[in-house]
Amino acid sequence: MNSIVAIIRNTETKGQLNKLREQGNVPAIIYGGKSENQKISLTKKQVKTLIEKENFSSDVLVLKIDDKEYNVLPREISFDTVSDEPIHIDFLRVVAGSKINLEIPVKFINDDKCPGLKRGGVLNIVRRKVELTCPTENIPKEIIVDLNELDIGASIKISSVKLPENIKPTISDRDFVVATVAAPTVVKEPEKPAETTEEGVEGSETSQDAKSETAAEEKSKDIGENKGKEGEKKEDQKAQSEKK
Repeated sequence: MNSIVAIIRNTETKGQLNKLREQGNVPAIIYGGKSENQKISLTKKQVKTLIEKENFSSDVLVLKIDDKEYNVLPREISFDTVSDEPIHIDFLRVVAGSKINLEIPVKFINDDKCPGLKRGGVLNIVRRKVELTCPTENIPKEIIVDLNELDIGASIKISSVKLPENIKPTISDRDFVVATVAAPTVVKEPEKPAETTEEGVEGSETSQDAKSETAAEEKSKDIGENKGKEGEKKEDQKAQSEKK
């Protein structure tokens, strides 16, 4: 369990809050339970370290204030709209015996032992976090989903996930899916166009030339035959004229 040192703040005006932020601190408040709300502040460095954690909103922290310790949960954080720097954070007191709804991150294990993934299947994650109703003294850091022995087509529902004792999903009217092992997506490549070799081009050109030459020879032959027939006709006409 992480512990952070915080200090009590006595700021009352917006100007005092801005001055606190200029000094590298982030104003915060602790609320919940039967105790009164308590104004505190943390260093901006501490807050940024908290935000970087994946289970930031579900990880119980110990705030040390004036030699006293308080178990709290980060509930809401505000950011500057221009600089995107944290400017305020709310903490909820963790009271023993009470319950709280939290989004808990899902962690998948044994992917190297999953038959479906080994065969080229794809893990399709439907929910990366699941909202659970948890006792404040027993809040899990993560939900473990074991992929061992799952084949292609397997559907992992919340009922098949082992949850800690006294912890239940807030969605109770259906057995929802957390993830599936889907079949691989095969993308068919387009067929390549037939390549024309240089020999093919040359052969085509040669064939065209040959056809052109043949056509020219036939045309020349026809012209020659026609001229020969015309000559014979003129000789016949001349012989008949001499006989007369």
